[in-house]
Amino acid sequence: MLGLAKRVGARFLLTSTSEVYGDPLQHPQAETYWGNVNPIGVRSCYDEGKRVAETLAMDYHRGAGIEVRIARIFNTYGPRMCLDDGRVVSNFVAQALRKDPLTVYGDGKQTRSFQYVSDLVEGLMRLMEGEHVGPFNLGNPGEFTMLELAQVVQETIDPNAKIEFRPNTEDDPHKRKPDISKAKELLGWQPSVSLRQGLPLMVNDFRLRLFGDSKLNEAKGASAE
Repeated sequence: MLGLAKRVGARFLLTSTSEVYGDPLQHPQAETYWGNVNPIGVRSCYDEGKRVAETLAMDYHRGAGIEVRIARIFNTYGPRMCLDDGRVVSNFVAQALRKDPLTVYGDGKQTRSFQYVSDLVEGLMRLMEGEHVGPFNLGNPGEFTMLELAQVVQETIDPNAKIEFRPNTEDDPHKRKPDISKAKELLGWQPSVSLRQGLPLMVNDFRLRLFGDSKLNEAKGASAE
């Protein structure tokens, strides 16, 4: 793709990830932080894949003059996600709607930051239309533990939903929170949709795709009461 961008003179967007920071020793994570990544761990294909993609993009930028833009995307959620993609928000929502236990790995105290998809799209547009290469953290600084996220899902869908603890996965980052000072200053961007505002929109979409119109209408009627 970088070769194609070079041939046709295109501006190239790399959607990188907060995973380039690994299990961070700096909190919150700023773009100047180089990360704490295990290069041979079970998550290394993703972590190091994105890190080398940033390397290639910057080499093409410096060596061939390609216009690149690099966004480091933090956890994002919203309608039309895959129902069973393994991401924590979609996992919890699908489990609660199906009356399955919400699976929390480890002690549930590890943190993540969740941004609604419309905020991410706005950030990517500002990045592509602007003149700054990046990298830019694009994420919501609101920080939640996995247990807190499970509780928000319970509040939104089913207060009686059970939480089931399972052994933690290897190299699971303990903390994740973006420092978005750079995006605020140079892109004029910051997220505007909170988790409690965005989650019901995702839940309605998941409910419709799982059960059809009847369940969605039932939920609307219950909320109206």
